[in-house]
Amino acid sequence: MSHPDDLLLGIAEEVESQHSSRMSLTVVVPGAVITGRLAPEALWKQRVAEVLRDSADLHHFAGLFAVPQDGDAASARSGRPTHLHFHLARILQGSVGIPDTGGMYRVALEDVSAWTIGDIRYSDQ
Repeated sequence: MSHPDDLLLGIAEEVESQHSSRMSLTVVVPGAVITGRLAPEALWKQRVAEVLRDSADLHHFAGLFAVPQDGDAASARSGRPTHLHFHLARILQGSVGIPDTGGMYRVALEDVSAWTIGDIRYSDQ
């Protein structure tokens, strides 16, 4: 989408304003279907920084994810979210989700071509 869907933008704004990570969403972006829970940007960056700090090889990247006191510069300029921040998320591939345990994904709102409320899960039953 060259212009993000107003409903999707509203969901992103609500996640940011409520500082909630309970909203589950599935989105279609070029080359992938991603399903999982949304997180506020600051919380998402904090968790990514923690993972990087714990890595012997990648710890020097952790500082890039430090959250400034006034929030993300891009969001602060526009006053509106520009990205969705997924945690506990998976890329859907055939009948499996990658990774099994869920990952951390940042998706530009303008790249979402379709979406639905909810986290898609596979079952053997």
